[in-house]
Amino acid sequence: MTARYETQGPVAVITLDNPPVNGLGHATRLALTQGLDRANADPAVRAIVLTGAGKAFSGGADIREFGKPAALAEPNLLSVILACEHSAKPIVAAMHSVVMGGGLELAMGCHYRIAAPGCAVALPEVKLGLIPGAGGTQRLPRVLGVEAALNMIVQGDPVKSELLAQLPGQKLFDRIADSAESLLPQALALALEVADVRPLPLVRHLPCKHPSGDAYFQFARNMVKAVARNLPAPIKCVDAVEIATRSAFEEGMLREREMFINLMWTPQSRALRHLFAAERAASKIADVPDDTPKRTIAQVAMIGAGTMGGGIAMNFLNAGIPVKLLEMKQEALERGLATIRKNYEAQVKKGKLKPEKYQERMALLSTTLSYADIAQADLVIEAVFEEMGVKEKVFRELDRVCKPGAILASNTSTLDLNAIAAYTGRPQDVIGMHFFSPANVMKLLEVVRGQHTGKDVLATVMALSKKIKKTAVVSGVCDGFIGNRMIEQYARQAGFLLDEGCTPAQVDKAIEAFGFAMGPFRMGDLAGNDIGWAIRKRRYQEQPDLRYSASADRLCELGRFGQKTGAGWYDYPAGQREPVVSAVVLEMLDKHRAALGVKTRKISNEEIVQRLVYSLVNEAAHLLEEGIAARASDIDMVYITGYGFPLWRGGPMLYADSVGLFNVVGAMKRFALNPLDDAAFWQPAPLLARLVAEGKTFNNT
Repeated sequence: MTARYETQGPVAVITLDNPPVNGLGHATRLALTQGLDRANADPAVRAIVLTGAGKAFSGGADIREFGKPAALAEPNLLSVILACEHSAKPIVAAMHSVVMGGGLELAMGCHYRIAAPGCAVALPEVKLGLIPGAGGTQRLPRVLGVEAALNMIVQGDPVKSELLAQLPGQKLFDRIADSAESLLPQALALALEVADVRPLPLVRHLPCKHPSGDAYFQFARNMVKAVARNLPAPIKCVDAVEIATRSAFEEGMLREREMFINLMWTPQSRALRHLFAAERAASKIADVPDDTPKRTIAQVAMIGAGTMGGGIAMNFLNAGIPVKLLEMKQEALERGLATIRKNYEAQVKKGKLKPEKYQERMALLSTTLSYADIAQADLVIEAVFEEMGVKEKVFRELDRVCKPGAILASNTSTLDLNAIAAYTGRPQDVIGMHFFSPANVMKLLEVVRGQHTGKDVLATVMALSKKIKKTAVVSGVCDGFIGNRMIEQYARQAGFLLDEGCTPAQVDKAIEAFGFAMGPFRMGDLAGNDIGWAIRKRRYQEQPDLRYSASADRLCELGRFGQKTGAGWYDYPAGQREPVVSAVVLEMLDKHRAALGVKTRKISNEEIVQRLVYSLVNEAAHLLEEGIAARASDIDMVYITGYGFPLWRGGPMLYADSVGLFNVVGAMKRFALNPLDDAAFWQPAPLLARLVAEGKTFNNT
């Protein structure tokens, strides 16, 4: 049973017991309603307490049922809440730890509520492209007030019970327990106290009004539209709460349900639900069970105090893990420390970090110029220059000085991790931890599993990634791993588009209109065009048959490396970060095309988007075929969290599924006929061709 029934004197206690967060799956809903029936039929029972086992009251819907018929099977959640309201005996919800989504809606369907301190309370459905669908938009404004409720519903973030309890006039909690340990005894006492109170109070009977309704909701819509572009759910949240203030409760419930169901079928909700599942799937590694022993990481050493090294260090300081920063020269250390301080001080100035927290974090940071001082580190991460000779020197030294069992990690973005591991006598301890810039902000962490990387090392780093609040995706070893190997094909297509007649601004605007945070040429200017130049030079030696547009090389020969030099694909006047179309670049491109003998043509925005996005898709299919990526959804997570792919499209693989793989391959065949493109690249990857032949998709093969 996923809900336990017992009696303590004249009080029946129903305990949800469906680990890990007491999800309200069908079996749990059925057991809960059976418990209610049993309690109401027992003349010795005067009141009921509803609580949750383990580390949650309830986290809401059972994600194993999400989008499946079982989620709607009777008794569905609406029916369960109705059964609570109709109970002849008072029900006290004893809330603790996690009360989210359907769990909060269930609690609001009970007659009384008592919460433990530190309880995380939320209606997070908007993060899945939905609105609450079991009365959340109608009940929460009645117990918290319209404005507080709307903020919670639109943002979807958890709020602590103590903060909610301080709201004037709030009726969500009848009591706040003294502690988590005293929650159940105090809930039992409250149940006995109200056992004979009639009529039983119902949230649906509470008033729901706003004194300046028209003006307030118009203001709310304007604010939401400004931050929720391309996502319909936040505006629908505003609509639903407004309905709660203007309609009878039953009418509001019907309208909420209608909006919920309509949103469920939108591509945006499908994308967000896909990513919700994908993030959880990414942490699962087929041959590394959850109970794999993990190494203790109590102290981290960081090799390199540059932009990446400092940013990486901040992640561990933020998590309360001491970091020792190593550099070869004192001035480099001082520059790195100054950057870390500057980043933290900016957070303090914006009110995002308390001054005492800043001091605590800086107190965890120490520096050194000697490898001997990092000998006892549990994890060492290098973020030195991206050149194999430099990496070799670092790892040979780490192998010499680090204690047995220390994890040795490389932040390399393209180099062969197996070769790096071979510079040590302990390849089982070597792993890739590829952070993305700025490392203290970007969520993605590519965890590169070498040929000899130990399972315990992989399990340790995956668990550590959660502690430092990163989304970790495992990659096998190849040039560029998942993200950069794919982005190289994207960049190649962007170059070919220039050869054929596009301007950098046209390409950037087309892909940004599609939803990317930044187009390929603005991205190159931000990262530094010299980085791509160095990679191409290596490619020219290793793969002489691989074609690139020479336009990027011409740009770099002019010394236009991007924002850091004030000139790249665009001009950047002094003190300005916004790009300005460059007459120098346009003239360079004209000369370049003339040298190629190219007759330019008008290229549509649709073709620009398809060539860029489908290049990602085809290369990703090769990665899946080769086993570099474990699943298509892992690739979607990489591109959503690390490369600015539009959230509401769900990642390149889900987008390809949505377009239809048959249509993707059809477009690729057309691109292969273009003499200025790379016909060999546009041959569908074997996996992609096979999926089309079988009528399958990447995410539902």
